[in-house]
Amino acid sequence: MTTPRSGASPNAAVKIVDFGPFLDGTDKQGVADAILDSFKNIGFVYLVNHGLPQTKIDSMFEWSRKLFSQTPAVKQLAPHPSSGAHHRGYSAPGKEKVQHFKYDMTDPSAVRPSEIPRDIKESFEVGREDNEAMPNIWYPEGTLPGLKEACLDFYWTCYETEKMILRALALGFHVPEEYFLPHHANADNQLRLLHYPSIPASTLGHEDASRIPSHADFCSLTLLMQDDVGGLEVQDANHPGGFVAVPPVAGSIVVNAGDCLMMWSNDTIRSTVHRVRSPTLVNQTNGVIPARYSIPYFCGADFSTVVDSIPGTWSADRPKLYEPTSAGEYIMKRLALNY
Repeated sequence: MTTPRSGASPNAAVKIVDFGPFLDGTDKQGVADAILDSFKNIGFVYLVNHGLPQTKIDSMFEWSRKLFSQTPAVKQLAPHPSSGAHHRGYSAPGKEKVQHFKYDMTDPSAVRPSEIPRDIKESFEVGREDNEAMPNIWYPEGTLPGLKEACLDFYWTCYETEKMILRALALGFHVPEEYFLPHHANADNQLRLLHYPSIPASTLGHEDASRIPSHADFCSLTLLMQDDVGGLEVQDANHPGGFVAVPPVAGSIVVNAGDCLMMWSNDTIRSTVHRVRSPTLVNQTNGVIPARYSIPYFCGADFSTVVDSIPGTWSADRPKLYEPTSAGEYIMKRLALNY
């Protein structure tokens, strides 16, 4: 299959950007400007020729399917703790209470937290192995041998791609290319394997029903690998309360900005509310929506970082919208709300 070039997107609101010219140095500024432009418009971008080896992506999906095909008893051998402050291990469907955002149509410019209508997924969370504050929770020796090594290898492979994207964003903001790197030196990130089990289409018939409710990410960036089932939707910037599909694009990863990066940019870019609902481009068999697998990699600033507006994003005419914010305190507060 031919890899799409920049701009040829199945969703006109989310650009496809060819990251290759940034990686090989032939057009760094052009790629940086295109990514930042899509982030300003909708907070999301597809990247092709992104540098993540497809063989490693495919292998990680194979591991994900193997993990989630185990019996509930086996999967629970690496249980997520009851506290969201320790976001590691396996979570069964319904355990995580993702904070759901719903529009208040009396004030269309605002979103507000609301009760969770549904959260139909299971997950497995991994961080860096040397994180003493939030250690990984692995399966006992002899259960799913090789999973630990595969997860850690993919974790660090994604980190290399994260750093290249951060370099591109810095050029987009016209600050030194290394601007964000000292603030993401510890790889305080999270690799998440996600499985949305097959379900009757009627389950998602209600307008508020979802496989994962509408929410915004709270990190700097999220890199998303998804299978070909689809269902990801993002808030439509032009129609408050509406959503547009972000269907899978072969050979791409989806990258979106999180709350920390939005604050860093003084709201120059968007941390866009998104959700997973019934896919529009797959065939249903006997009224059943097929299972979906995805692998998000959440890229967080070092917990010691104080997030303050990037030079050039504020002035006397455009003052800073946020007080300097501790990345660690903000992230832990948001994590704690999810369990």
